[in-house]
Amino acid sequence: MSIKKESSLSNAKIVYDITKFTHLDYPNHLACIVWFAGCNMRCGYCYNADIVLAINGHYTLFDVLVYLKTRVGLLDAVVLSGGEACAHELLAFCREIRALGFKIKLDTNGTYFENLYVLCEAKLLDYVALDYKAPKNKFKAITHSGRFEAFSKSLDYLLQSGMAFEVRTTVHGDLLDENDINLIVDDLILRGYDKTYYLQPFLDTDTTLGDMKRNTKKLERALLSEKLEIVIR
Repeated sequence: MSIKKESSLSNAKIVYDITKFTHLDYPNHLACIVWFAGCNMRCGYCYNADIVLAINGHYTLFDVLVYLKTRVGLLDAVVLSGGEACAHELLAFCREIRALGFKIKLDTNGTYFENLYVLCEAKLLDYVALDYKAPKNKFKAITHSGRFEAFSKSLDYLLQSGMAFEVRTTVHGDLLDENDINLIVDDLILRGYDKTYYLQPFLDTDTTLGDMKRNTKKLERALLSEKLEIVIR
């Protein structure tokens, strides 16, 4: 099987790194992760600071495809993550991934609605993990981005599209409390979301974007809403 260097693929080095194997990021699938450089948010708890702040990566999309060719029959899927993968034009790239026989999972903050829409309508995505960063009243303070409405549009679209997806929130106890999580739950229910809602505890590393340290507060599970199934990963 040969891979043609399509002119529609960017020649820019927009991929920061490749995790060659994971069985955690796409449940029930063996996958690799493609980490895209850059992000339009600046969440203080983010542990991918180098990726978020990177102007350029180390690989082109063609480099990734060359690697994926060697994984045919060994991996099931490709996870597109970052940074923010949807900050980049991915239509041609995803078509090439699909042609190699891989499923595609997208991790996204949902603020590039047009790019998400194009990929979904082309039926190139098998699963989407959508980050609900914070309730509307705290969204800008936590993300340093005023793009809640763009995120909201993506969430509503995924709900009506039939796409397999999940909603998840990374929780640092000094930024979000039980009331904030319950506000998100109420908003999800109002929109028609009835799937599992995932909470991801803050990962304490030495390289967070805002130099944030271990939580001084932790969520009280008993104070969380029971209106949706909540799973803490």
